[in-house]
Amino acid sequence: MCGIVGVVSSAPVNQLIYDALLLLQHRGQDAAGIVTQQERKFFMHKAKGMVRDVFRTRNMRALPGNCGLGQVRYPTAGNAYSEEEAQPFYVNAPFGIVLVHNGNLTNAQALKAELFSADHRHINTESDSEVLLNVLAHELEKSTRGVPLQPDDVFTAVRNVHRRIRGSYAVIALIAGHGLLAFRDPFGIRPLAMGRSKDGTVMVGSESVALEGTSHVFERNIDPGEAVFIALDGTVHAKQCAERPRLHPCIFEFVYLARPDSVLDGISVYQARLNLGETLAKRVISTVPPSDIDVVIPIPESSRPSATQLAHLLGLPYREGFVKNRYVGRTFIMPGQGVRKKSVRQKLNVIGSEFKGRNVLLVDDSIVRGTTSREIVQMARDAGARKVYLASAAPPVRFPNVYGIDMPTSSELVAHGRSVEEVREIIGCDALIYQDVDAMKKAIGSLNPKLDGFDASCFDGVYVTGDITAADIARLNENRVGVEEGGEDTSRLALPNHVD
Repeated sequence: MCGIVGVVSSAPVNQLIYDALLLLQHRGQDAAGIVTQQERKFFMHKAKGMVRDVFRTRNMRALPGNCGLGQVRYPTAGNAYSEEEAQPFYVNAPFGIVLVHNGNLTNAQALKAELFSADHRHINTESDSEVLLNVLAHELEKSTRGVPLQPDDVFTAVRNVHRRIRGSYAVIALIAGHGLLAFRDPFGIRPLAMGRSKDGTVMVGSESVALEGTSHVFERNIDPGEAVFIALDGTVHAKQCAERPRLHPCIFEFVYLARPDSVLDGISVYQARLNLGETLAKRVISTVPPSDIDVVIPIPESSRPSATQLAHLLGLPYREGFVKNRYVGRTFIMPGQGVRKKSVRQKLNVIGSEFKGRNVLLVDDSIVRGTTSREIVQMARDAGARKVYLASAAPPVRFPNVYGIDMPTSSELVAHGRSVEEVREIIGCDALIYQDVDAMKKAIGSLNPKLDGFDASCFDGVYVTGDITAADIARLNENRVGVEEGGEDTSRLALPNHVD
């Protein structure tokens, strides 16, 4: 999961890209990078850390030019501890290309071998984004008929990229002296939107909030399989480059990943979460009589819209019972469960009066490992709750994600191979209510009937690209980024990623 942005303007873009990355910070906190172009020279700065920490005044001054791109990274493959794997990535031929990528290639290892043996290109990191860049560069070199580069040459290259790579990818690339290229995988798994400002500046970004928050008017989403080439004068060229494009966005974007004030593929994220609360309310009624619930309390922060709607429909009081400390940041952790519990309590504190002597219904957006949920339930009990019910706005997470979300291996997923009752016992709540998979799809899909479906693989085990086997999942898990001793806590409570 990453956030990407690209800009073509008639004025300097360094501050604009910086501002857009701040708006996309929730999509990645591991590393940040910006590259700009002046004449035909690239200027780049990237490092591990948050946007505000990576870029100082001196770094911004060293990023001149009227076009550029940037990325915030949350790693799911490769080496999270390597400065070299921060994006953008660069190759010097043809023309000079820099690239940022959101997603995950499922055939990266095979492509890496192919690039070495057939394309004679060297990959220097473990990042699949560098693989993608070199595939694009090779295909662009093959399609180029001369200088100046023609949009059709770019579209031919993207068409061949689609034929070679598998997985999820929203991509923005800058071709030195020519323009900005943006394209999306044929299933549209990861989001990408385009907008324009009053002065003619064109911006492409992961979420509409990056456009609107920088005074750009949202124009449209880039379609699955489509490529958009923006010349340096702002002229936009677009072409469908996939043979059989279908719109199957990642449903977890709407459940948790995206900001609530974004609109992705015609669907308001906030409205999607309200709808999930509505369908979840029906599930709650069938499990726990509303008369047995005194108060509904969200677990900060993505669950608030769902919890609000659920409480309204059940006629129950909605209260804030947890306060999230936004200033703890990401802490170093030691091995062992005890320290993880301490970390949760550092980041989340209870308002005791909302729990004491009450039967509380806690609402979360999803339950992945169950570790945090178990600790939060215990916190509610310690605060004096008589009974603690837990409702998840998403169905049980039973399968790994291979398309760019740091979803654990099957053995780490609390719901994998377990019944709801078994999960309830592990978490320690008095009742556990999950969203239904089909109800989730209908609740969100009803907001845009033009969708062909969703990638909901972590819930239903159906991988929309059709090329994923058990062996593939095992291999991808070997490359998955995890928290090591002395590493950083990347649990969701550790990330200051949502303002609802």
